[in-house]
Amino acid sequence: MNYVVTGGTGFIGSRVITQILATEPDAVVWVLVRPASLGRFENLSARWGERAKALVGDLTAANLGLSAEAVAELDSVEAVVHCAAIYDITAGEAEQRAANVDGTRAVIGLAKNLAATLHHVSSIAVAGTFPGEYSENDFDVAQELPTPYHQTKFEAEQLVRSTPGLRYRVYRPAVVVGDSRTGEMDKVDGPYYFFGVLARLAVLPKFTPIVLPDSGRTNIVPVDYVADALVALLHVQGRDGQTFHLTSPESIGLREIYRAVAPTAGLPPLRATLPKAVAAPFLAAQGRAKVWRNMAVTQLGIPAEILDVVDLAPTFSTENTRDALHGSGIEIPEFASYAPALWRYWAQYLDPDRARRVDKDDPLAGRHVIITGASSGIGRASAIAVAARGATVFALARSADALDDLVGEIRADGGQAYAFTCDVTDSASVDHTVKDILGRFGHVDYLVNNAGRSIRRSVDASTDRLHDYERVMAVNYFGAVRMVLALLPHWRDRRFGHVVNVSSAGVQSTSPRYSAYLPSKAALDAFAEVVSTETLSDHITFTTIHMPLVRTPMIAPSQRLNPIPAISPEHAAAMVVRGLVDKPIRIDTPLGTLSDAGRYLTPKLSRRVLHQVYLGYPDSAAARGVGGSQPSVVTPERAERARRPKPPTRAARAVRGLRVPRPLKTVVRRVPGVHW
Repeated sequence: MNYVVTGGTGFIGSRVITQILATEPDAVVWVLVRPASLGRFENLSARWGERAKALVGDLTAANLGLSAEAVAELDSVEAVVHCAAIYDITAGEAEQRAANVDGTRAVIGLAKNLAATLHHVSSIAVAGTFPGEYSENDFDVAQELPTPYHQTKFEAEQLVRSTPGLRYRVYRPAVVVGDSRTGEMDKVDGPYYFFGVLARLAVLPKFTPIVLPDSGRTNIVPVDYVADALVALLHVQGRDGQTFHLTSPESIGLREIYRAVAPTAGLPPLRATLPKAVAAPFLAAQGRAKVWRNMAVTQLGIPAEILDVVDLAPTFSTENTRDALHGSGIEIPEFASYAPALWRYWAQYLDPDRARRVDKDDPLAGRHVIITGASSGIGRASAIAVAARGATVFALARSADALDDLVGEIRADGGQAYAFTCDVTDSASVDHTVKDILGRFGHVDYLVNNAGRSIRRSVDASTDRLHDYERVMAVNYFGAVRMVLALLPHWRDRRFGHVVNVSSAGVQSTSPRYSAYLPSKAALDAFAEVVSTETLSDHITFTTIHMPLVRTPMIAPSQRLNPIPAISPEHAAAMVVRGLVDKPIRIDTPLGTLSDAGRYLTPKLSRRVLHQVYLGYPDSAAARGVGGSQPSVVTPERAERARRPKPPTRAARAVRGLRVPRPLKTVVRRVPGVHW
């Protein structure tokens, strides 16, 4: 026979085509392919050969998006195998209805136009919550259909059954899992949602007594059985108008799943199972209790919709299927026999948390790290330190020459680094750079938002310089936000990403003369705190480093006018590495923590001390608009400020010579700098 197959690039459909071409040397298969899926079709057709032909269309378009000329080429087709559908119970109702119901209606029209038999892949979901044995001859038995998925699959099968003059066969697979031989699966679905929870139990000692609740039972079949059985049933004579259940003879529950995967997953042995009544109130929660239940399971990586259908009420008879397949040798293997293969494939390719796994002895090895502002200072030192730990560094800055020098130095030491010229204040530049990195290297694990701009100038000298505030905010806040927003969709897909924001200890102490710089860093701190509360279930996390003063070119004009000695860039880089490895929420200095506490416990005293610092450490000459290495415009107002008497030097001496009592020194040393 010649065929049209919908959903042929999908998980079940691709295997159906492979089996058809393997068992029928003369068959030609036309595969309905959306334009967006042509790339996948080309990859598959390399295995299928020339007998698989693309039929470019769309399941949700009128007449499947096929022209009359395209349909005319299908005059030799005898069977239409309709595998295409949305099998995701978490998808929206409108999306499911368009594909599952409207798409089936269009496929029926094509089958009738070709006078071909329609082989419709339905689902056991049509049985809904029917509380008993559901036979292959049953359909509408007043069952409840609890989700849009159940409803749309029921309506699709109803269309097939009620179309006059249509020759059809209906196939109802159970919950389809991976290949029983290789474990191959295309997505996390059904029982796979619980694998992540089970994997967390593997860290427990093997003597831990594991007790699981009886959460109900389900019916599972491997995809290779579904494909083999379906293709065999296509050719059994005299079966038009019949329905076939592609289901396992025995349903299984969480207990059987746990015991089947436990040896491979390294789980402690299961000691006991709690009665079903223990889990029932949780599964049947309503109102506010259901809201809290859904919030809890979502953080575990389990869609809340799954809990409403986790217990499969009906059982399924398979008389038609067993009779039609008699003598074919096609049998359903026991779940325990292929569960290890499913687990191994899931752990390697599907575990949503696989990107988070690290080598405890070398946690940065193999990681991809973007560092902004990498051409000098903290960024440069951080790039060298991160590359030395085995990570691949993507160094971003505006200076291409400085980046080339950095990359050359890292590679000379055996590290991996790549330079990308990027202006974080330009959305187009950021988007282009991120797409370039993802296109060439596949993924990004970490982002270090280090690019920054600092201005040390009193507000009295800034009343005619609003542009200072705008420029600083453009780099320190909006630049960092641009980078996070550009990477966020990628990280959501991978369910992993970590951001290290280089902030300032001055945010905690509200250091005077930084009214442009510190608010921009404070805004970035608040952004990270808010966003981290939204992305926690996606495992996208943030570390804020309240960096002390660092000896970089950025502070050169005012280095001697700060009361706190600066640390080296290498010291700062070590803090960045700690943020990447340990991923604390904050990294603070002890002095910053004490300053933070002082603002709340002794606010008046804290403000008085800071005012003394303001008086004792004046603006630099450049900040006042006089002298300096670069010419500046001297307005009459600025000239007047320059002629004012300088602040008393004894204030500076008092601050510099402040004697700290020994008990207070001990307290400072004991104040934690890292917040977990």
